[in-house]
Formats: sequence, C-alpha cells, structure tokens
Amino acid sequence: MSDGNYNRNLLPYRDYQSGFRAGRAQTLTRALETLRALLQRAPLDDTQRALILQDFGRAMGGL
Repeated sequence: MSDGNYNRNLLPYRDYQSGFRAGRAQTLTRALETLRALLQRAPLDDTQRALILQDFGRAMGGL
C-alpha cells in the first residue's frame, strides 16, 4: 500500500521521460515565440533580431 509519497519506480521510465521532454520542448518553443513577438516591437534590424533569437535558443538549451 502506498504511503502517499511520490515513487518514481511506479512510473514507466520511457513514457515519463518522453512526456517530460515534450513538455520542455513546448515550453521552450513558447518562450522563443514570445521573445520573437517582443523583438518585433523593438527598433532593431532583422540581423540583430536573428542574432538575439539564436543566442536565446542556445542559452535555453539548443532550440
């Protein structure tokens, strides 16, 4: 009987990991889209925007 504590051994390893990675990728994509929308309002040219987005993607884990 469970004592109410979270036990990772009860979760299927692959399903949990793939769901975690999918959620992380979705969050990073949303962050990148939000940054892209904010940069559209800034007085920057296209090359500066591209460099900022590229640096942000690398900093956030390789988008």
